[in-house]
Amino acid sequence: MTLETIGARGIGLLGCGQMGSAILGGWLERGLDPAAVRVVEPRPSDWLAGLAARGLRLVPALPPGLGTLLVAVKPQVMAEALAPLAPLGRDTLVVTVAAGTRIAAYEAALGAGARVVRAMPNTPAAVGRGITALVANAAAGAAGLAVAETLMAAVGATVRLADEGLMDAVTAVSGSGPAYVFHLIETLAAAGTAEGLPADLALTLARATVAGAGHLALVSGEDPGVLRRNVTSPGGTTAAALAHLMDPATGFPALLGRAVRAATARGRELGR
Repeated sequence: MTLETIGARGIGLLGCGQMGSAILGGWLERGLDPAAVRVVEPRPSDWLAGLAARGLRLVPALPPGLGTLLVAVKPQVMAEALAPLAPLGRDTLVVTVAAGTRIAAYEAALGAGARVVRAMPNTPAAVGRGITALVANAAAGAAGLAVAETLMAAVGATVRLADEGLMDAVTAVSGSGPAYVFHLIETLAAAGTAEGLPADLALTLARATVAGAGHLALVSGEDPGVLRRNVTSPGGTTAAALAHLMDPATGFPALLGRAVRAATARGRELGR
């Protein structure tokens, strides 16, 4: 399965904000012909409008007969966005990256036999380093998942879920997770400033440390616990810090546990 094969039947993109633009950019960087894409976006960016000169089509509504549709609208306008999709029916594979909207909502809008894949990417997709969890309904099946994997591989790694019920936990870990990491950079830099470092230097150190450690964890394949122990000398400076960060009552285990539970619960509420 290639992007060119998928594009031959036409790809629709409903919504082209931050995430939609990141995914579209990934497709084009990997050689997809812009003329294969129809985009519905009421407020196109200058970048998107400029792609029309390369053949991409900005349209007021999606035409029938598309092979694939990527839905990338915000949850608050989802009901309005789904209504015009009914004519697509079962002929179009619908891949949705919209948070919180269950597969059942698409099935209700598109009718019996609708082929739907739900995807949860995260914001590092903007630099090609995202990760996307995917789950399909029975009508989409393995073939639909293969198409969705090809589409989302343009912006990073992909994983498959056996059960849509896991999507709220995925959202809490990887979908919302970049915000947790950005806050870690903020607070690490602030702590360095409190210890006397110039603010700009503290931020530079914090950014590079978090980015470098994350890359090492990704490419080394080592268990993160092993990597942590490799940095920690008994009785040293790292051990002194970890005594606080690993405290079961007040450290990362308790804090992140509560945070992920709260995000998972909120996801379930929004999806009702």
